[in-house]
Amino acid sequence: MRFAPSPTGMFHVGNARSALFNWVFARQSGGSLVLRIEDTDAERSKPEWVKGILDSMAWLGIDESQYEGPLFQSDYVGKHHEAIAKLLADGLAYYCDCSRDDVIARSGSVHKGYDGFCRDRGLEAAAGRAVRFRTPDEGTTVVVDLVRGKPEFENALIEDFVIARGDGSPVFLLANVVDDMIMGVTHVMRAEEHLPNAPKQQLIWDALGAQPPIWAHAPVLVNEKRQKLSKRRDRVALEDFRAEGYLAEAMRNYLMLLGWAPSGDREIVPWDEIVAEFRLEDVNPSPAFFDVKKLHAFNGDYIRAMTLDAFTEAVQPWLVSDDAPWSPEAYDPVVFARVAELVQTRIVLLAEVVEMVDFLFLAEPAVDEAAWAKAMGTEHAAGIIADTVERYSQIEWTVEALKTTLEDIGTDRGLKLGKTQAPVRVAITGRRVGLPLFESMHVLGRERTLDRLKAAAQKLG
Repeated sequence: MRFAPSPTGMFHVGNARSALFNWVFARQSGGSLVLRIEDTDAERSKPEWVKGILDSMAWLGIDESQYEGPLFQSDYVGKHHEAIAKLLADGLAYYCDCSRDDVIARSGSVHKGYDGFCRDRGLEAAAGRAVRFRTPDEGTTVVVDLVRGKPEFENALIEDFVIARGDGSPVFLLANVVDDMIMGVTHVMRAEEHLPNAPKQQLIWDALGAQPPIWAHAPVLVNEKRQKLSKRRDRVALEDFRAEGYLAEAMRNYLMLLGWAPSGDREIVPWDEIVAEFRLEDVNPSPAFFDVKKLHAFNGDYIRAMTLDAFTEAVQPWLVSDDAPWSPEAYDPVVFARVAELVQTRIVLLAEVVEMVDFLFLAEPAVDEAAWAKAMGTEHAAGIIADTVERYSQIEWTVEALKTTLEDIGTDRGLKLGKTQAPVRVAITGRRVGLPLFESMHVLGRERTLDRLKAAAQKLG
């Protein structure tokens, strides 16, 4: 399993899906998952970017106990140069001093590839000269792919590709092959966009006298317009989904379904059953739609399936965060425990817990001005608030009494409960939707509830 650090610090959901496919296959086969960081590009290889990969994988459940590594490609540069030297000595590679402009000038087109101009010029090593692999002129290269069968590539259509740049540094096509040989890699599972590289790498394996791996190229992930997911256009960073409150278990389950389906027309499947059923041969090669709305629904289902204790623990990072809108001393875990079950059934992202309960821990509710305008703009709003203050000052403070009293206030005006409670809800919570109103007021307490109703009455004049 190979990953190049991203200068954006982002772990793409496509990489996450590839990691899961690799992990499950390794567990099924009794093999080892090898994690290699491709860090030969110094500009893309800062330690914090590598840490981002490891942290994202650990969040999914693939921690350091689940793989060999991380190994670093830069540690094998000497072996890369040895392989290049062998290919040169065997006449299977040669030096080339052609620039891209030279190739275009000879072909008259920017779309044509390298024309083999330097194949038989007998150039020696020199500054600025790249090394190209001499591809066979005839025959085909067959790639054994567990997802795509046995696609064939005509060798005559594969240009003599570069295996070392003009500065002498090996390119990833060569480096990956050598690393895989050293590490004893038997299966390579990666994204579909690497399929065109497979015949080139297989030719290098053959040229170095080694048995190539079995390949598996997973389908590309696309958005709702069936465009390949792009970090510039789409939500693709695993870290962002985690920060929004997606559960690792939900994300893991959903990603495994991008190209594969379990038995029994199911979608939400226990992880052990996924591991038992998954087969790379059953992965559909067609593009897979990364449906954020569906992932959203998945997450809600997973949240509702949690035990109350597990849910309470899961939302703590948002409740005690420095970014929470209330001061640290204002948060009361005992108060939250009283509404936790109500919250659990109403949110689909863990981060939504903040807006759901902020009215309990803020001195004054965070008022949604649009909600205020709609709820308080009716002819009955001021009267409802005034009557509620008067009656709530005297009743027993129970959920049932709070509800019955407000129903009576509405009946006096010919209003149903939904219309009656709208201005009261906004006065208490600042929003039109949220936790059940009467349970909310019961937890908030008489004094704070009346204070907010009186403040709303004063604001209404």
